[in-house]
Amino acid sequence: METLMQLSENVGQTLLRNKRVLVTAESCTGGGIASAITDVAGSSAWFDRAFITYSNEAKMEMLGVELDTLQTYGAVSEATVKEMVAGALQNANATTAVSVSGIAGPGGGTKEKPVGTICFAWADASGWLQIETQRFAGDRTSVREQVVRHVLKVLLEHYASK
Repeated sequence: METLMQLSENVGQTLLRNKRVLVTAESCTGGGIASAITDVAGSSAWFDRAFITYSNEAKMEMLGVELDTLQTYGAVSEATVKEMVAGALQNANATTAVSVSGIAGPGGGTKEKPVGTICFAWADASGWLQIETQRFAGDRTSVREQVVRHVLKVLLEHYASK
């Protein structure tokens, strides 16, 4: 299995080759995606910034997530990550964005949204939009690492085929 550093390096090379610059909008990962990315020397060539929007207020203020979306669907929803990814692209000097919101645990889960439920959105300036919900098992640290790994793998798979 590829280390997180190897995966981040591969994503960086792929984004550079495709002339893409990334922005992240993170909730449950608390900056973990940006941290993995910026562990790579030279990542400023393909990474612009991270929005760490843990609270609903931050999601609304920094990314333009609508109050109605949060009240209707909740912070952990595909509707919310869709607005987060759009807001990240709009408020950054980037061409590609990813957003995540979820329940890393150990508490906070419900029957409908158990611990390990994570919503993702990826988008770019050329119109790509991918939204999905995944469930990951393990403790908080394990869930968060799986989320970071999944985000990077989807970016790599999408742009490697370009």
